[in-house]
Amino acid sequence: MALDTTVQYAIEMDKHDKMSSFKKEFYLPENQLYMDGNSLGLMSKRSEATLDKLISSWREKGIDGWIEGENPWFTYPEKLSERVAKIVGAQGNEVMVTGSITVNIHQMLATLFHPTAEKSVIVVDELNFPSDIYAVESHLRLRGLDPAVSMRKVKSTDGYTLTLDAIEEMLTEDVAILMLPSVLYRSGQLLDLRRITEMAHAKGILVGFDLAHSIGSVPHNLHNDDVDFAIWCHYKYMNNGPGGTGGLYIHERHHHELPGLAGWFGSDKTKQFDMSHEFSKANGAGAYQIGTPNLFSTAPLSGSVELFEEAGMDAVRSKSLALTKYLRELIQAEAGSFGFVDVTPFADESRGGHIALAHPEAARICRALKEANVVPDFRAPDIIRLAPISFYSSFEDVWEMVQRLKTIMVEETYKTFTNERNVVA
Repeated sequence: MALDTTVQYAIEMDKHDKMSSFKKEFYLPENQLYMDGNSLGLMSKRSEATLDKLISSWREKGIDGWIEGENPWFTYPEKLSERVAKIVGAQGNEVMVTGSITVNIHQMLATLFHPTAEKSVIVVDELNFPSDIYAVESHLRLRGLDPAVSMRKVKSTDGYTLTLDAIEEMLTEDVAILMLPSVLYRSGQLLDLRRITEMAHAKGILVGFDLAHSIGSVPHNLHNDDVDFAIWCHYKYMNNGPGGTGGLYIHERHHHELPGLAGWFGSDKTKQFDMSHEFSKANGAGAYQIGTPNLFSTAPLSGSVELFEEAGMDAVRSKSLALTKYLRELIQAEAGSFGFVDVTPFADESRGGHIALAHPEAARICRALKEANVVPDFRAPDIIRLAPISFYSSFEDVWEMVQRLKTIMVEETYKTFTNERNVVA
């Protein structure tokens, strides 16, 4: 059946949207269509409130805020971590809100990577985000290993996606760790975490995933899927603000491991202030914290998590799939003749929360969209990423965005811009 491309259809879809009430919870830029929540989520009023509360506790209590008040700072990250654990399908003691993606990669590798003469290779993929690759390379060098030998990349056949066969082909006997993204940042492909973990474990290989582009968009079951470790940020779909504190997951079977990068906040909290030079490891994922938590970068997450608890991840995912399906079908119907190549997998189980369009003029089209009050996301060399967000994007927003894109292409206003990215894309 042909897609109804009228605005009335979008309005009707919004009438049946069970998540529509959440839109008022966010600060939406006036007269702007925000389609970049996969890079930086918008601020919610709940996040503002929880940050304000923490600022107030500092103002009113000073140093006593560490142990007094509604949310003492000393245990703030631990309590929040138990709530985040439910979002990623982990046990409460398997998750820690701490660090950043890159720092947490180093922590997980320092803790779990024990190279031997027989197993010393880390497998990544050639489409991965650069920071993950830099971290693996530098970590291998610190172990006296040559990244050219001990880091291998899963190849892509189309430049956008990975196949299970290509991943399995790399799982040779000398591989110690397989580390992949859950969702590929350029194409939006969602990998089958359970199947990949099963394949790797069958060959004695530990498995870790970077959930940056899936947490808060895709439900996870990290514990039941038997994943060894995972790391992520909270500033995309989780709406924790720019540079917001990240997170890590480590399966309980590894909790006996001493942290490879030890710091005093990984201590048993009952002994942390003994000031002993003998490290007393905390139980669970808390052991893999390093330094004093960045509380102002953590507090907004508490408010954001409230919204996920109220909505439920199943509802978030259901609307996300509906929005991205509508988006891609509408682009095909309204702007399909302008050379856009949709590189995101079509099956629901194989795509994350954004749609990726390849176009030779992508950089200048993104510039034209910004001038038309649409916020897209450009990734070199030729990708436009569009992410309608379940909490604050409507079907009418998607309809209006596509109309503006169509106008840009029909009137060729994008040609007034250079086809070069900004310093920050």
